[in-house]
Amino acid sequence: MQDETLARTTSGYPMLVVLPITILTGVAGAALLGAIAAKIFAVIVAVLACVCLAGFYMVAPNEGRVLQLFGQYVGTDRALGLRWANPFYTKQRVSLRIRNFESGQLKVNDSAGNPIEIAAVVVWRVVDTAEAVFEVDDYEDYVAIQSEAAIRNMATSYPYDDHEGESITLRGSANEIGDILKGEVQERLGKAGVEVLEARISHLAYAPEIASAMLQRQQASAIVAARSKIVEGAVSMVEAALDQLTQRQIIELDAQSKASMVSNLLVILCSDRAAQPVVNSSTPTT
Repeated sequence: MQDETLARTTSGYPMLVVLPITILTGVAGAALLGAIAAKIFAVIVAVLACVCLAGFYMVAPNEGRVLQLFGQYVGTDRALGLRWANPFYTKQRVSLRIRNFESGQLKVNDSAGNPIEIAAVVVWRVVDTAEAVFEVDDYEDYVAIQSEAAIRNMATSYPYDDHEGESITLRGSANEIGDILKGEVQERLGKAGVEVLEARISHLAYAPEIASAMLQRQQASAIVAARSKIVEGAVSMVEAALDQLTQRQIIELDAQSKASMVSNLLVILCSDRAAQPVVNSSTPTT
């Protein structure tokens, strides 16, 4: 594994003065000097100075230049501004800026086997230019492919929704799922010199072929949960009513009367419609 090292380079501004003067001096010497050897030397100096002009390059903010000499890694230059190095160095630009990768909508099966559509956004940046350039063929394609692979693997490890008491779900545990996805993507991209800053799900839905059925399931679950809460509250209210009747000694109720009262109150409180009072009237007997 190739780790990043700092390259030994110089500021380009002094060389921007020295090289043109050297070229002009060599040209003037070749034209004015009388000796043949001196003329040849002046021409050689001017040619070498012209070759050295290829050593200039610019380094922008949040950018690095990976320097190589005939295929051998020399170092990375992160100093800003106009720089100068060996003109035979190849100087590959590598952006260190923060970038986003948004996956397409991937169709996978969650841990319960339900087909779902999922997409995510990964925020990343290059932190080691040597690994980014030399460890993988194309680090941008590597980020895209490995991020989608991590999203697929994460989606198959957790259920879409909490129908069976799972602690973490894709829909209900956004922060936990984001941290898990970030860790999995980072593990895959670390060898490419990439740091993952954030990973979040941007799209999550059931696949169209089961969306209708799963919606009915969610509605049924919501109705059951609501009914359970209503029954719990109704029982508490009936208990409080019986206690107050007993404490205040408003009426003496036997077991059968209490059962009838409890039944009537539960029907009234748990019904999804308003209660309609019924007035009992006795008919005279002859």
